[in-house]
Amino acid sequence: MTAIVTGGSRGLGAAVCARLAQDDANMLLTYAASRDKAESLAAGLAAQYGVHAEAFRADVSVEADVVALFAHAKERFGTIDILINNAGVCPMMPIKDTSYELWNQVMAVNMGAVFLCCREMIRQAIAAGRPASIVNIASATAYLGSRNGKTHYAASKGGVISFTSSLAKEVARDHIRINAFAPAIMYTDMTAELLDRDMAYYEKQIPVGRIATLEEAADAILFLASDASAYMTGSVLDFSGGQLGR
Repeated sequence: MTAIVTGGSRGLGAAVCARLAQDDANMLLTYAASRDKAESLAAGLAAQYGVHAEAFRADVSVEADVVALFAHAKERFGTIDILINNAGVCPMMPIKDTSYELWNQVMAVNMGAVFLCCREMIRQAIAAGRPASIVNIASATAYLGSRNGKTHYAASKGGVISFTSSLAKEVARDHIRINAFAPAIMYTDMTAELLDRDMAYYEKQIPVGRIATLEEAADAILFLASDASAYMTGSVLDFSGGQLGR
């Protein structure tokens, strides 16, 4: 089994890489700036689990970088079985203060990169005549909205969900499954400042009374990526501890 995990150097992406390695998956994990962290993670996973894990620098909102990523993956592994579209950004900014440049940046990373990576994955899978599984990381915020400057992020993740639903129908007969994963807030670099300021407030919003661990989220993502969910495509997995309740 081989996988590409975008934004795999930290947070949820790193947890997913570790979970894949536990199942003997080889992988390419992408990073945009955190080279040392990404290479250290890849080396650690390779040493601990005996898999081939490699860090690859790519700005996945740039078409040329994504094409190069998949060309490299094909050269290294021949075929790719799993794609986890995890890379994302969430600058906190009320819409009244949001520039068009920032809006476009959020859409380029959170939606444009999903399009580009899905396109290249589908092209390779169809050319090889092999099945493939794609998991797009969305967010419960797409349904719940935001009161604290994440409206652009919520809109981008709503787009990811719609894209997933439609594309899954388009490529189902090609034996390519595409599902989305919609978590509530978790402790990552992106959310650390908010949660450190008032963890109790966010825990009160979740019926089960706590935020999820990254390991729990990685387990759920692996379920979507693996044959355990072979009859699922175009689905959105609610991972919000009951907050969303879909």
